[in-house]
Amino acid sequence: MRDRKRRSLAKAISWRAVAIIITTLVSFIVTKKILIATTIGIFDSLIKIMAYYYHERVWEKINFGRKK
Repeated sequence: MRDRKRRSLAKAISWRAVAIIITTLVSFIVTKKILIATTIGIFDSLIKIMAYYYHERVWEKINFGRKK
């Protein structure tokens, strides 16, 4: 059974929702500025959503670790 592209995208977005909170929190701890922390969190997430999506699609083509 293979994942559809929409499923890969949904997984990428749901993971990034968690990760954006973490990135923003760490950025705030370092900078003590909410605007800078939020900007870092948003840009980081936008880039990584697409990176994860393509990473997931590449792995979809690899049969390593799958049962037939």
